[in-house]
Parts: sequence; C-alpha cells; structure tokens
Amino acid sequence: MIYTTHSPEETEALGESLAKHLPAGTVLAYRGDLGAGKTAFTRGLARGLGCRDLVTSPTYTIVNEYLGGRLPLFHFDMYRLQSSDDLWDIGWEDYLDRGGVCAVEWSENVEDAMAGAIAVTIEKLGDTTRRITIEGGEPLADLSL
Repeated sequence: MIYTTHSPEETEALGESLAKHLPAGTVLAYRGDLGAGKTAFTRGLARGLGCRDLVTSPTYTIVNEYLGGRLPLFHFDMYRLQSSDDLWDIGWEDYLDRGGVCAVEWSENVEDAMAGAIAVTIEKLGDTTRRITIEGGEPLADLSL
C-alpha cells in the first residue's frame, strides 16, 4: 500500500495506525535516505504500541528498546554494520525471541536477515511530503492517518 503524508505529524500518525495491527514478532525493514522520516515513523509506531518513552534515532547505540506498551519495540539502526554477520553478533536472534516489534533502519545493510519482514520505504517528495510504501507480511487493512 502507498500513502502520502504532508508533515512529520502525519508520518507519525501512519506509524501509529500500523502499530495497532502488528502481532508480536513483527520485523519492519525500513528504507529511506537520511532525513526521510524513519525516526518520525517509529515515534508513531511506539505511540501505537503504547510506549510513551522519547523515541530517538539509535545511530550510535545500534538499538534502542522501548518497553511498557502492548508489545516492546526494538528500534535498530544498521547504518554502521557491514553485514548481517554483525547483526547476529549483537544478539539479533535474542531480540526476535523476545516477542516484540523490531523496526530496522538501513535494513539493506543486513538484507539476508530481513526475510519475511514488512518493507517500509519512505521517500522524500518535498520538504515535508513523504511517499510511504508498506508491503509484505500479513495482509494489512488500509491504514488511516
């Protein structure tokens, strides 16, 4: 499904709407340039899961954990990883076993570990306008903004 958002708030709202449909163990494989809105989308995702913590980019920590919601959210940034071997080294399998939602920025760096993931591609169309394509996984209902 393809959505167009016109502000960071709408991008967050789409993430929030998606979160309400996600089962435990879901992996979201993000694609998008720097500044595309991946972290904004994840802020909404966290809100939709019931996590109230401040969501920030995990660029330097590799993963941020947000607990306390309907499901835990594990927000990964794979920008600095060279391969999926590095992902396995940081305990990827343990995160998958914890029954949360894994949101993975720069998923193309660990492509072979993303089998079965829902692909979320965020493209900048203008200063605040984004085209967000969500595909794969279980069929999702049309999401509302």
